Amino acid sequence: MRFLVLGAGALGGYFGAKLIRGGADVTFLVRPARAAQLQRDGLVVKAQDGELRTHAKTVQQGQVNGSYDVVLLCCKAYDLKEAISVIAPAMGDQSVILPLLNGVRHIDVLTQTFGPKRVHWRAHSHQCRLDGRRSYPTG
Repeated sequence: MRFLVLGAGALGGYFGAKLIRGGADVTFLVRPARAAQLQRDGLVVKAQDGELRTHAKTVQQGQVNGSYDVVLLCCKAYDLKEAISVIAPAMGDQSVILPLLNGVRHIDVLTQTFGPKRVHWRAHSHQCRLDGRRSYPTG
């Protein structure tokens, strides 16, 4: 499976790193400054089960090549409109979106844009924070 993670902040970094550790093919769709930081330092996640340091494949807006099986949408709610346009090229016929945003208003927008069968969501509670170059779970 190919995973595209929009955002490599606290949540995107945490879940993306866990997927990488599990052997998944993960690419992070990030802004230029974050891409440079990940290229220089790698992805660093400090969790209860230890610190994970790994190389992170990155692409930037306009560089998405082909479709992904799963798109993890890990942006702020106020970035949703831009995020939708940025992930659209990554969406193939069978691609699904797993939104990890605060609140639930984005579900209707994503469902109207991509269809109800392609937006997979459940309420969850997971606290993470980005501290400099590291993602930390806080809960």
